[in-house]
Amino acid sequence: MDIDSLNSCSSIYQKRLYFEELFKFELGLSIIKKGKEVENGIAFSSDGVLVRKFLGALKFKLTSAQQRVFEEILYDMRRPHPMNRLLQGDVGCGKTVIAVMAMLTAAECGYQSALMAPTEILAGQHYINIHKMIEDMGLKVCLMTGSKKKEREALRCDIASGEINIIIGTHALIQEGVEFKNLGLAIIDEQHRFGVMQRQLLRKKAVNPDVLVMTATPIPRTLSMTLYGDLDYSVIDELPPGRSPVVTRLFNAGQKEYI
Repeated sequence: MDIDSLNSCSSIYQKRLYFEELFKFELGLSIIKKGKEVENGIAFSSDGVLVRKFLGALKFKLTSAQQRVFEEILYDMRRPHPMNRLLQGDVGCGKTVIAVMAMLTAAECGYQSALMAPTEILAGQHYINIHKMIEDMGLKVCLMTGSKKKEREALRCDIASGEINIIIGTHALIQEGVEFKNLGLAIIDEQHRFGVMQRQLLRKKAVNPDVLVMTATPIPRTLSMTLYGDLDYSVIDELPPGRSPVVTRLFNAGQKEYI
């Protein structure tokens, strides 16, 4: 046995172990996806009234990429099986608008939607933006975070009664005592910031809700098929007109004065 190849992790024996580990992982994802495809879910039969009203009030037109992605999501939502889709797109590409359109589709059919964000700051930003977008739609939106303890009990009652249509929050959404009347759509923003159990707990707040996962992290398609093989994959690969491309730069601690 070649000791050098073992130390460099390049021996044929190690490569075989890598292959078997990856094969089992991919096989597990395939089994999970096949199982979800036969589960009974919600077939949303919306006529698109709220979505058309929402689009008519926007001060801009959707990009062709946004239109394509929403059609993919709408196709999933109309099927009688749970949606499990990953939506990837750069910051500023319009993922939130697509999420709102999906939530309006659920609301028109009488179902609640929940959007879980990893931090209170991000959850608050989502609440402000979404509330502004749909404040004239006759729907109720609430924000539930760990810091809103005094308001939490009243919110729990309104959520459980179905009084609130769209619930935005952090991990507070998956705590005991938070019950939804009819959760139909669960949206998870930046899912890699949550543990597997946290994501599953949100799913378990209802019976086979549709699940939409959003991320701004660039994920090559081959990698997404490897790591997220149990999810269908959509990408918004186009920025709105006039929007400058996002530039990502890395600075070390000694370069703070340049930021």
